[in-house]
Formats: sequence, structure tokens, C-alpha cells
Amino acid sequence: MLTRKFPHEEKYCIVSQMRRAAISIPSNIAEGYARKTTREYIYSLYVSYGSLCELETQIIIAKDLGYFDDGKFQLLEEGLSEIGKMLKALIKSLKNKNTKH
Repeated sequence: MLTRKFPHEEKYCIVSQMRRAAISIPSNIAEGYARKTTREYIYSLYVSYGSLCELETQIIIAKDLGYFDDGKFQLLEEGLSEIGKMLKALIKSLKNKNTKH
């Protein structure tokens, strides 16, 4: 896990924030999927996207603090970008589906 190498004093600060944001992304997707309406699902996907953006910001801060190198940062950015694209595509698909009915 990436955050295990962070300084101990960050355990309850940025590490905690990053872990919460990372957990929030799939949790909100699952919660939204379990909802009864497409509208609620789309809302939950937007919440997930917000958590993704929060995590991206925290990763930038962690890099600026020197907690990992440019290579690791690039990999993380690429992964977050890909997840963001998937979320946006799913939202768009659900919106299109919802307007056709």
C-alpha cells in the first residue's frame, strides 16, 4: 500500500484522508447501484467522481511533500484518469438511457 511508506506523523492526516477518499469511490458506486432509481445512481456516481477528484488532489499534495517520486505519481494519475473516464462514461450512458424512457 502506497501510504505505508508515508511518515508516521501523516497517519491521521493525509493518509487517513487518502484512504477515506479511495474507499469512498467504489462504496458510492455500490450504494448508488443498489438504489431504486437511475437518478439516485447517477447522483452517487457524481459523489464518487468528487471523491476521485479529492484523492487526486491529495496525491498531488503528497507528491509535493516528497512522499513519492514522479514515476509513482504518473502511474497514480493515469489510473485516476482512467477511473474518471469510466465514471463519466457511465454517467453519460445512464443519462442517455434515462432520457429515452
